This record gives sequence, C-alpha cells and structure tokens, in this order.
Amino acid sequence: MDASPPEERAGGIVTVLAAAGIVAALMQTIVVPFIGEMPRILGTTASNASWVVTATLLAGAVFIPVTGRLGDLYGKQRMLLVCTVPLILGSVVCALADSVIPMIVGRGLQGMGMGIVSLGISALRDLLPPRRLGPSIALMSSSMGVGGALGMPLAAAVAEYASWRVLFWGSAVLSLLITLLIWRRVPPTPPQTTGRLDLVGAVGLGVGLVCLLLGVSKGADWGWGSGTILGLLVTAVVVLLVWGWWELRSGDPLVDLRVTARPQVLLTNVASILVGFAMYAQSLIVMQLLQLPEATGYGLGQSMLAAGLWMAPGGLMMMAVSPLGAKLSAARGPKTTLLAGSLVIALGYGSSMVLLGSTWGMLIIVAIVNGGVGLAYGAMPALIMGAVPRSETAAANGFNTLMRSIGTTVSAAVIGVVLSQLTIRMGEYTLPSENGFRVGMLIGCAAAFLGALVTLALPSGRPGSPTGPAASDGPGEPAEQPVKALT
Repeated sequence: MDASPPEERAGGIVTVLAAAGIVAALMQTIVVPFIGEMPRILGTTASNASWVVTATLLAGAVFIPVTGRLGDLYGKQRMLLVCTVPLILGSVVCALADSVIPMIVGRGLQGMGMGIVSLGISALRDLLPPRRLGPSIALMSSSMGVGGALGMPLAAAVAEYASWRVLFWGSAVLSLLITLLIWRRVPPTPPQTTGRLDLVGAVGLGVGLVCLLLGVSKGADWGWGSGTILGLLVTAVVVLLVWGWWELRSGDPLVDLRVTARPQVLLTNVASILVGFAMYAQSLIVMQLLQLPEATGYGLGQSMLAAGLWMAPGGLMMMAVSPLGAKLSAARGPKTTLLAGSLVIALGYGSSMVLLGSTWGMLIIVAIVNGGVGLAYGAMPALIMGAVPRSETAAANGFNTLMRSIGTTVSAAVIGVVLSQLTIRMGEYTLPSENGFRVGMLIGCAAAFLGALVTLALPSGRPGSPTGPAASDGPGEPAEQPVKALT
C-alpha cells in the first residue's frame, strides 16, 4: 500500500486519472488527420473507411453506460483497469491491420474503453476529501479537451513524418502505462451498491443507441429520406421506448430513470447535449477553414500539421480555466459555472462574425469557445453527483457522458448538412462556402445560448461540493465520507 502522505497521495490519484482521460481522448482523434488516406492505406472505399471513426463512436456510446453501472457494482478502480484492456488490444489490432475489417474491429475495441473518463470522475468522489473534490472534477473533465487538442497535431506530425502504425503502437504503450499507474496509484474502491447488471437493459440501450447514432451520423451519406436511415431512426425510437418501460419495471436497472428524471439531473443532461453540440461544431468548422486553399478568398491554406497546432491551444485553455471554474462553483454553485460556460461559448461563436478570415482570429475563437467548454464540462459532473445517491455515481456520470456524445454526433450531422448545402464551385471541386461556415457558427452560438437557458431552469441550490446533502444515499441519509486512507 502506498505510504505517501494523504495530500500527496490524493494529488497522485488526480494526476493519474487525468492522464488516463487524456489518453482515452487521444484514441478518439488520432485517426482524424489521415482519415482521407485510409482508403489508400487499407485498400477500401471512402465510405468503408469512414467506419474507422464511426466504430469508436458507437462502441463508446454502448459501453460507457454499462461500464458506469459495473463501476458502481464492483468498484471503480477495478473497472478502470478493465477499460484499459480494450484500449491496449484495440491499439495493437489497429497497428497490425492491413485491411479495413481489422482496423474497424480495433477502433471498436478502443471505443469500449471510453468509459475511463466518467469512471475516473466518479472515483474521485470515493477517494478524495471534500475540499479537493471540486478542482479535481474540473481538471478531470478538462482532460477530454486536452487529449483531443493534443491528438490532432500529434497524429498529423506522425502521419506526415512517420508511419501511421507508429500512432497505434504509441497508443498501446500509453494505455499499458496508464494501466500500471492506475494499478499502483489509485486505491481500490469498494462497491457502492448491490445487485446485478441489467443485461436486457444493456442490450436494449445498445441497440437503440446504435440505431440512433448510426442513423444520425450516416444520414448525409446514405440519404436522409432513404429507407435505411428512416428504418434506423424509427427502430431507435421504438427500442428506446421499450427500453425505458423495461428500466422502470426492473429491480436493478442499468439507468435509474426515476433518478434521471429529477429536475437537476434531467436539465443538466439536456444542457450537456447542447454544450456537446456547440463544442464539436467549432472544431469541424475551424479545422476545415484552416486547411481550405487561400484561393477561395476565405480559406487559410494551412497544412494538416499547422492546422492542428493552431487548434491545440483550445484544449490547453480548457485545462487553464478548470481551476477558475472550480472556484466559481465553490463560491456560487455549479449552476452558475455551467451558465457562465454556456454564455462564454456563445460569445466565442458570436466573435466569429468578425474574426473569421485570419489564423489568429481562428485561434481566438477556439480559445474562447474551449474556455467556455472547460467551465461547463467541469460543472456538469458536480451537478449530477449533487443530485444522485453515491450508489449511482458512476452510472449517472456515464449517462451524462453519453448525452454529450449524442450532442457531438448530432452536431456533426447538422453541420455536415449545412456545409454540404451551402457550397461554391472551384473548377471541378465543390467546397463549403463562406456563408455556410458562418451559418454553422451561428447554429453553434444558438445551441450554446439554448444551453444557458436550460441552465437557468435548474433548481437553485447553495454552493457546495457533490458530497453535500443533495447527494445523500437516501431520504435523510448523509452522504458517505471519502475512504479513510485519504481523509
């Protein structure tokens, strides 16, 4: 057992879990810079190659709620270790892939490990003293942005100067290192509830989410009016309605919908969808604007690597504002922080109306938007954990992470439709027009502003940590204290 002083040990736990979140986020973005080369690399079509991204998205959506529930049932440290296994295996499979099928399988395995972030945030509630909890949650939440920001230029540099396989071998090594650090530095956490995994609920939610996200993400490629897309969306609605009915009847539900329906949880999840939408819209738009040729009159002609570097400070901004968000939450409550974050995101999008057209303008837009995202993402877990019993912390955080993922998926679909409809012709090429990008920015601004309005409807509560009275394990029961080794 680690004999370090409690404060030092707590700091090590936070550092390891934040690093794990960064590595998990890297898995999502490492293929983006060379996705256009995938058809040549794997000897397949562009449509088939797009599954390299889609597989990770779908696997993450299906397994994040499941790993969250398992974390409550069997201990979060144990499930954190379990989540690193598919990250390692998936990276190795991708590194060895010479065709599209094993690459898709490997990317799906990597997606299965995406529950690390929500599990890590939930573990903080069990392991840290209350005074450390708010800042640590904010830092852990920002790790996704940091990983995404670092992943783009890193992957672009490797793709430009080395073999793409190096990316996946590096991912395998990082995942193995994280496994060892979690095992050595994160204490075991006891189960917070009893019962069993709701297998029927897990399968039902998985089928419903796959149909929904597949329909939304592939609508532009397959045709929104096609029988396949309409069938997927109708099936998603039917399956999710039946799933909801089952969860309400189950004695051990995968997701306790009665708790999820509490105003603070429900409205936070709705705001999470909107903030996730707004967060992703700017990354899609800015990356394209940076790389479009200057001959268009609005493109900035940057290389893949340079574009990634111009966007990298956005992720660092998320980490920089996380301590400020934690202080604001402690002083005024996480509702105020989520409201401030949503408004800052809207401000960033609004600034794009005058800042589009230069690389420095793009940098400012990205920094403002990601600063707002850092505030908002740090407040969401605090709001969730302040309204659910300790026995459902990981499951509730996993469901909240899923809501953000749904927001990013819908964002990709909506922005994709806008940019495909508002176009210009340059020779034999059809490119998104400047007006298309501006409309996309305004849509992102509207989503962030709607997120602020939803936040205003949240119940007002006193400032405090997620271990306060709202987070009790039942009526009149105080929240449990963190494990004694750290207090």
